[in-house]
Amino acid sequence: MLLIVFLFQSDTGKRWITSVDVSRLTLLHIVRIPVELILYQLFVYGAIPELMTFAGRNFDILAGITAPLVYYFGYQKQWLSRPVIIGWHIISLLLLGNIVVHAILSIPFPLQQLAFEQPNIAVLTFPFVLLPGLVVPLVFFSHLIALSLERNPRIVTTGML
Repeated sequence: MLLIVFLFQSDTGKRWITSVDVSRLTLLHIVRIPVELILYQLFVYGAIPELMTFAGRNFDILAGITAPLVYYFGYQKQWLSRPVIIGWHIISLLLLGNIVVHAILSIPFPLQQLAFEQPNIAVLTFPFVLLPGLVVPLVFFSHLIALSLERNPRIVTTGML
């Protein structure tokens, strides 16, 4: 998170952010599909509660499923308006926030408020610690980049990513 703040505040970071091709960055969200399938398997295995899956309270898979549609119809065909694309990013951020809150409140620590019968223990072990440690921040950062670029139409992306 500190790196994200640094990149948005530093001149070097701002230059890098404005060079990102936001259309290709949208395709990054497809990673949410296999992540959600892995989460479901972790539930079946007994390592996370059902509420963290698409069978429970996690609808984050919808962002992954719709990402190729936003890429194609929004950026390639330009059939989606800028407000629709911004709305997709905001809704997708809310979906991400939903699962993050449920995951945190399900970890067997003093903060735990949910899923006492099956706490979220998977994210405390490797390789699943990469979900909150790498995948979630990357997805979060990509939404922030897209929102900052979409809100400022004068910025021209050149396709660094």
